[in-house]
Amino acid sequence: MADFLYSIDLNIFYFINHTLSNPVFDKFFTLITNVKNWYIAYIILWCIAFFKGGRIGKIAAIGAIFVITFSDQLNSSLLKNLFERIRPCNALTDANALLGCSGSYSFPSSHGVNNFAIAVFFYRLFPKLKWVLLVSAGLIAFSRPYVGVHYPSDILVGALLGWGIGYLFSLLALKINDYFEKRIVAKNEN
Repeated sequence: MADFLYSIDLNIFYFINHTLSNPVFDKFFTLITNVKNWYIAYIILWCIAFFKGGRIGKIAAIGAIFVITFSDQLNSSLLKNLFERIRPCNALTDANALLGCSGSYSFPSSHGVNNFAIAVFFYRLFPKLKWVLLVSAGLIAFSRPYVGVHYPSDILVGALLGWGIGYLFSLLALKINDYFEKRIVAKNEN
């Protein structure tokens, strides 16, 4: 059964990494897959949430720090070392490794975990942003097998894990918001 699942994973990897390969996608996916290219956008969005988003924006901005810290440490420090899956760019001689290949492990994808955790966390607090956040997280996750550094199953499991983390942290953030809302209402009634 494991061999069958791996063959499906491998076929999907080759479809994404080879069949879909073209110069336009090469430029697009190598651009969006690099987290350093997102730093300025992250800082601007964090500041907008914190300074212009009211109480829920402040809760979201502070919560985002905890979401990313938790999701990244859980995945990078624990899960990847537990599973020790070799990246396709290291395991397959014909993988198109558009950005080179690191020696770190592949499963689950940190890009998948972190981007879906923060996307779900924010869309639950700001529902109008749902599709922008989920499509962005999906494109970033898809970029990983495209550039040759993850198998599709790395992305799928990472996205599901990130979804769960983002959802749980959003429940906590919404409870904190409700707590402050009740305090304000009680204060106004007195």
